Amino acid sequence: MTSVVIVDDHQLFRSGVRAELDGLVDVLGDAATVEDAVRLVLEAEPDVVVLDVQMPGGGGVEVIRQVAERRPAQRFLALSVSDAPEDVIAVIRAGARGYVTKTISGPELADAVRRVADGDAVFSPRLAGFVLDAFAGGLPAQAVDPQLDQLSPREREVLRHIARGYMYKEIAQRLSISTKTVEAHVSAVLRKLQLSNRHELSRWAVERRLVD
Repeated sequence: MTSVVIVDDHQLFRSGVRAELDGLVDVLGDAATVEDAVRLVLEAEPDVVVLDVQMPGGGGVEVIRQVAERRPAQRFLALSVSDAPEDVIAVIRAGARGYVTKTISGPELADAVRRVADGDAVFSPRLAGFVLDAFAGGLPAQAVDPQLDQLSPREREVLRHIARGYMYKEIAQRLSISTKTVEAHVSAVLRKLQLSNRHELSRWAVERRLVD
C-alpha cells in the first residue's frame, strides 16, 4: 500500500484527510509546521508527501526545498484551497509532482497519491491549464520568467536575501551555510542573469516582485 505523510497547519483538516484516506493508503503521520514536516518526512520516508501550499514559515515550497536537499527522490503532491496560477507554478517549480484542490474527494485523493508515487504528474482539471500555459509561455512574466527559471531554488533564496539587504555573513547564518557558499551562489546568479553587482541584483529582484 502506498505510504503518505500529510502536512497542513490546520489540525481539523489533517484529521479529515487522514479519515478520508484511511484504508486507501498507509498514512505514516502528519505535521503542522515546516520544521516538523521536514523531520517527519526524513524519518518516515513516505512514498508521497501531501502538503498544503500556504503555511507559516515558507509553506509547502519550503518543505520541498529542505527535504529535497537530503532526500532528492521524495515525491510531493500539493493539496490546497488556492487555485491561483502563481501558487500552482511556485510549488511545481519547487518540485511537486502534482497539485489538487481541497474540493477533491477521499478516493480521488488516494488515486492521485498512488499516481504520483508511480511517477505520474497529477493536476485538478482546471489547474492543468496553468501548467501547460507556463511551459508554453502563456502566463504573465511574474508567474513564468525564463531568467528566473535558470536559477536553482537555493540561488533564488540567496537572491531574495540579497534584495532584502542582508550581508553575505547574515545570509550564511540564516541559511545555515558558509559565507563562501553564499558568495559562490551570488557569483552564479550574477553570471546567469548577466548582471554586474549586488545592487543590480536587488533591482532585478524588486522589479520582478520577488521581495515584499
